[in-house]
Amino acid sequence: MQEQPDGLIAELQAKNPKAFERIYERYSESTFGVINSIVHDKHTSEEILQDVFIKIWNNAESYNSSKGRFFTWVLNIARNAAIDKTRSKAYKNKKKNLTAEYFVDIIEEKTNLSSKVDAIGIKKYIKALKPYCKKIINLLYFQGFTQAEASEELDMPLGTIKTKNRNCMNKLREILTT
Repeated sequence: MQEQPDGLIAELQAKNPKAFERIYERYSESTFGVINSIVHDKHTSEEILQDVFIKIWNNAESYNSSKGRFFTWVLNIARNAAIDKTRSKAYKNKKKNLTAEYFVDIIEEKTNLSSKVDAIGIKKYIKALKPYCKKIINLLYFQGFTQAEASEELDMPLGTIKTKNRNCMNKLREILTT
């Protein structure tokens, strides 16, 4: 997905509803994919998607192109909203009575990075990374683990996870910009 021209973002920041519609059309599908890969529930994902685009509308002026790409800013909002939802007490209580089908999905998705990265269209780029990068990115960005949780899951010190994550993201940035 190509970055939006600065003009469209400026229109969004000026609260132009047509710009918002175009942003929604271009980003809603991939944003939904990221959210759903974390919460595993279509209805909840749709609710979070709505909240994410409300946040984008309300906070558009806080986006700064010198700090990163617009698409990355949108995905960070979506990822954080989805993780916040999974950590909420109401969500945890709702998930207490889960079906067996839900657990099968979790087991399949725990090992299936390809379906998650395909949700935002970067599968081909992640394939170029080292295996430990794939694991770390999967846990932190697609399964919603904290760095401490990833440290436990991979049986690595927290500092090592942080360093490897930074190195992996730098490598991914390098691949994406070439």
